[in-house]
Amino acid sequence: MAYKIDLRGDCSSKYEQSPSAIFMSLFFQQVPLGPMANYVYLIGDHACKELAVIDPAWDIAAIRKIASEHGFTITSALITHGHPDHINAVEDLLQQENAKVYMHKDEVPWIEGWKETAIATGHGDAINIGQYTVQVIHTPGHTEGSQCFLLGDKMLSGDTLFIDGCGRTDLPGGNAEKLYYTFTDIIKNLPADIMIYPGHDYAHDKCQRLSQQLQTNPYLRAHSKQDFLSMVQPGFKSL
Repeated sequence: MAYKIDLRGDCSSKYEQSPSAIFMSLFFQQVPLGPMANYVYLIGDHACKELAVIDPAWDIAAIRKIASEHGFTITSALITHGHPDHINAVEDLLQQENAKVYMHKDEVPWIEGWKETAIATGHGDAINIGQYTVQVIHTPGHTEGSQCFLLGDKMLSGDTLFIDGCGRTDLPGGNAEKLYYTFTDIIKNLPADIMIYPGHDYAHDKCQRLSQQLQTNPYLRAHSKQDFLSMVQPGFKSL
């Protein structure tokens, strides 16, 4: 049974608002950072002034500057997976902010340094950022504990799903068959109108609807597991 992780702090009294007022208080920003074309995402609630950083990496000063300019306090970090290019600023963040770090339970064992402070998440968990609810979707394949974050019609897909691409499966923790089933059993069953926000800037578009990706992304269009494996593992041969 899913449990709720509440990041609201002492701001709950501010939540008696109309739906339009709630929508207007959302802060969402896609931030390109680092030499590997990463996207860091910021999700905040203007009513509560709490901000979550998704995959804090490369330049914590730049991230904190954006937060400060908009009057936010960074209270949490949500991790899509544990590869260094997505988490190499977590320690700096923890040294400068009283923030909690949320990572999938299958990913935590791979982490060193701040492992003991990480809060383990699981598929279906809900993380509240102010009045906004982020749903955890476990999407193994790129790594064992990869997870996507669904916020309304936005899905932050980390390195699981790119625009017209997908994450590598030949790195530690990767598993091509699991990624195939992530796509067939999970991603393809999500609402087609959600917007995909990937973990890297690898395409012309910064984001796209899942409906469009279902038509153009070759990994989502694979006709069979063998077809998929032949694309993600060039040396794969069907038996």
